[in-house]
Amino acid sequence: MSTSTHDPAPAATVAPVATGASAPQRTRRTNRPWRTKGAGGFGKPTLGGLVARYVLLVGMLLVAIGPFLWQLSTSVKGPRDDIYSFPPQLIPGDATLDNYSRVAATIPIIDYAWHSLIVAVTLAVANVVLGTLAGYALGCLTFRGKRLAMLILVSTLLLPGEVTLMSQFLTIKSLGLADTLGGVILPGLVGAINVLLMTAACRAIPKELLEAAVIDGASTWDVLRRIVWPSVRGMASVVAIFAFIGGWDDFLWPLIVLSDPAKYTLTVGMEYLNSNFGSDPRVVAAGTMIALIPIIVFFAVFQKFFFRGVEDGAVKG
Repeated sequence: MSTSTHDPAPAATVAPVATGASAPQRTRRTNRPWRTKGAGGFGKPTLGGLVARYVLLVGMLLVAIGPFLWQLSTSVKGPRDDIYSFPPQLIPGDATLDNYSRVAATIPIIDYAWHSLIVAVTLAVANVVLGTLAGYALGCLTFRGKRLAMLILVSTLLLPGEVTLMSQFLTIKSLGLADTLGGVILPGLVGAINVLLMTAACRAIPKELLEAAVIDGASTWDVLRRIVWPSVRGMASVVAIFAFIGGWDDFLWPLIVLSDPAKYTLTVGMEYLNSNFGSDPRVVAAGTMIALIPIIVFFAVFQKFFFRGVEDGAVKG
């Protein structure tokens, strides 16, 4: 008597192969930066959306750095290069650094850059210190007239800076600071927007922590040094960078206050290039690059503090 048996081995060996073969395919689909239409994973864009994002980013990049590249190219172009061609020829055919030497021969770049550095560094330090103190008072303390002070600060942001130029100049002149770097620095020692930024950062500090420090006998200086400053130094770096760039790039106010060419800042001194070399944009572009390069270097060195401060403000706020 014979018994018939069925061997299920062939069927058992097919399923693991098929399962194993499909797993890498699912992994590859999951790792794609886009999703197919009708599929889940709404955190990823579709293929068309991804392409549109990159096209938009490239367009924004060209708009942002296009003028800089054009100025840089113009500053090293020789007399035989056409600077008015369209589209612009970014790679000069007759490259030269003679334009930069002509700028150095026309204005005292070192002296003007030193004046701009004094103004920018002073404004950066003053805005951080005074902004932190004012922000602590408005954000952490309770006193009569606090809302009125906030209202005045906000209202000053609604006025264009040109509206107060005459009153500021008369004040500086009455103090005997006209035609001095002190007169250039004084109105910008603390900005309303910087005070509001530091106030927002101070408000993110837990009140319980401040009250516990006071109960433990900490003085105001101890609270500022040990609690407030470690919590707001990220935002303070943002304020310092904005104040430095604003002080370095400022043109109108130093032009009004300063009358002695020997005391000019770099941006005001560059106006000589427009008058003496008005028919040669190559030299003007070279002067623009000289004034812009320190800002690029400064931001490149401190960019990690800037983005860290923006991130801290976004998380805490």
